[in-house]
Amino acid sequence: MSPPRIATKICGLSTPQAVSAALDGGAAYLGFVFFDKSPRNIDLADAARLAEPARGRAQIVAVTVDPSDALLDRIETALNPDLIQLHGKEPAERVRAVGVRIGAKTIKAMSISSASDLDAAARYEGAADHLMFDAKPPQDSVIPGGTGSRFDWSLMIGRRFARPWFLAGGLDPWNVAEAIALSGAPAADVSSGVERGPGLKDPALITAFLDAVRRA
Repeated sequence: MSPPRIATKICGLSTPQAVSAALDGGAAYLGFVFFDKSPRNIDLADAARLAEPARGRAQIVAVTVDPSDALLDRIETALNPDLIQLHGKEPAERVRAVGVRIGAKTIKAMSISSASDLDAAARYEGAADHLMFDAKPPQDSVIPGGTGSRFDWSLMIGRRFARPWFLAGGLDPWNVAEAIALSGAPAADVSSGVERGPGLKDPALITAFLDAVRRA
C-alpha cells in the first residue's frame, strides 16, 4: 500500500498489533511515549522491541516532556530513535541542546489556543527540526497532549513556517480530512483519536485514520 501523501505519525504505540497497523497503513512516524503520567507511557525495553520492525520503514520518535539528560541518555542507548519529541516547556536553547546531545532530530510541540500561541513558534524555528501544533490541554490535565482536545484549525490559514510541521490535537478518522484541508498541514499526528480507551490503540482505527489521510 502506498504511503499517504500527507505524512502521518501514530503516537503512543504499545502493542505489536498497533505497530503493524501503523506500518501496513504507511505511517511515516511511530511515536513511543516516555512520560510516567501518561496512560501511553512505555518501558524502554518494550519500546525497543516494538520499534524493531519499523527500522527502515518508518521514523522512530521518542516522545518526552521536559526530559532530564539521564532519561535522554537511556533513550538513546535503548531505542536509538530517529527523532526526539519535546512536549513540555523546553526553551529553544534546550531543544537545540537535546538534538546535539543524542544526535537525533527534534520535534518541538506547542500548545495552541490562539493566534498569539502560533506567533511563539518563531523562537523555535532555528532550534527544532520540526514543529508540532497541538491543542492546549484542559487546565486540570496532567498530560500536555493526547487529551482529545482540538484547537481552531483556521488559525493555521496563511501561516508559513521555516520548519516542517505537524497538526495534532483531537484528530480522528472522521475529521482528519477536514483538518488537513482547512489548515494546509503537511503532516498529521494522532494518538487518542485511534484508541478505544486511554492508551489502548485500536488497529482498525489506525487503519481507518491512515486511509482517511490517504483520501484527503
